[in-house]
Amino acid sequence: DNFQSSLREELDIPKLKVGFNRVFGYYIEVTKVHQDKVPETFIRKQTLVNSERYITEDLKEYEEKVLNAEEKIFTIESKIFSELCQFLLSSIADIHTNAKAINRMDLLAGFAATALNQNFIRPKLSDKPELEIIQGRHPVVEQLLLATEKFIPNDLCLDSTKNQIHLITGPNMAGKSTYLRQVGLIVLMAQIGSFIPAKSAKIGVVDRLFTRVGASDNLAGGESTFLVEMNEAANILNNATNKSLILLDEIGRGTATYDGLSLAWAITEYLHDTEGVAARTLFATHFHELTDLESLLERVENHHVEVKEFGDKIVFLRSIAKGTGDKSYGIHVAQMAGLPKSVIHRATEILNHHIQQSAEKGGTSTPPEPSNQMTLFQEQEFKLRKKLNELDVNTMTPLEALRTLDEIKKEHGL
Repeated sequence: DNFQSSLREELDIPKLKVGFNRVFGYYIEVTKVHQDKVPETFIRKQTLVNSERYITEDLKEYEEKVLNAEEKIFTIESKIFSELCQFLLSSIADIHTNAKAINRMDLLAGFAATALNQNFIRPKLSDKPELEIIQGRHPVVEQLLLATEKFIPNDLCLDSTKNQIHLITGPNMAGKSTYLRQVGLIVLMAQIGSFIPAKSAKIGVVDRLFTRVGASDNLAGGESTFLVEMNEAANILNNATNKSLILLDEIGRGTATYDGLSLAWAITEYLHDTEGVAARTLFATHFHELTDLESLLERVENHHVEVKEFGDKIVFLRSIAKGTGDKSYGIHVAQMAGLPKSVIHRATEILNHHIQQSAEKGGTSTPPEPSNQMTLFQEQEFKLRKKLNELDVNTMTPLEALRTLDEIKKEHGL
């Protein structure tokens, strides 16, 4: 800037400019209007449309100084950096020790600040297969609530001798999945040394925490949602111990209703009856038929998410209570989601029809004891095979064969 200012004043060229580019280096640019004022000592370097660019001996010397200075700076920086690396390498063990100490201090400070700000308490840990949480809260959901809202705390009492399995029923959006995740997070937080969001808690140390939550497929692996669900369930059943904690959310929903119910029923029996398992389990389900297991298995207990009805509207109370819920409220939830009124009305008609049919049949959801008697499907298959074996297709005309096939389809409902 000083060089440029001095040239402007000396040559009386107010728009004279000193610039730099990677091709020519430093140059002096003068518009063609003032070209007659350029001294003979200026060396023309480049001609533009409206201006000329020049260099001088002084400018070339300045450029060499700048370039040499940059090279010297790079050399000095490289030397300093190399010396620093050598110094650090000689102290690497001390640096790692200090880094771990700072990391631990930062972690504990974060635990302490969170516990103080969010009213966490210190849990009591034990080696017993127990899990007792009084007024537990979800550490994340609680922080996301608006200032006008309050998280509804819930209690839990699980152990491997009396209350091993809790079957939790309730409508969608009522809070079943949040409750399961809440319990899992509280146990995890306790075992990493953190205080937890609860009034009090006794937590038997968990050797493995298993979850079957959510629905997802594996397109790349060619696995459907149901197959992924079954793979995860198999992993749980094959690896759980009596010190494990299992959180199951809607096992069996990825397939036909009766298949799903049967699998959920059998999985519950396996967790209850298999020697060496008896893992503490929370099982959220929409299969209300599973609640019959409370009367069949001594360590199964029914719980539900409480709901309050006001006319044709419902309010989710978010609290977990003993016993089973009366209804699924699926249509109410669909109405809240904004489905057309005609769809809601038709769904209500169909639901009432099925409820009436079920009441007239007076059936029970409890599966029968295993027997060697032929099932309904096996009996139908046997009759169909017998009918086909009696046919002599070699003596039948094509028209007779088609008629006979049509009769068999109608007879067996195919």
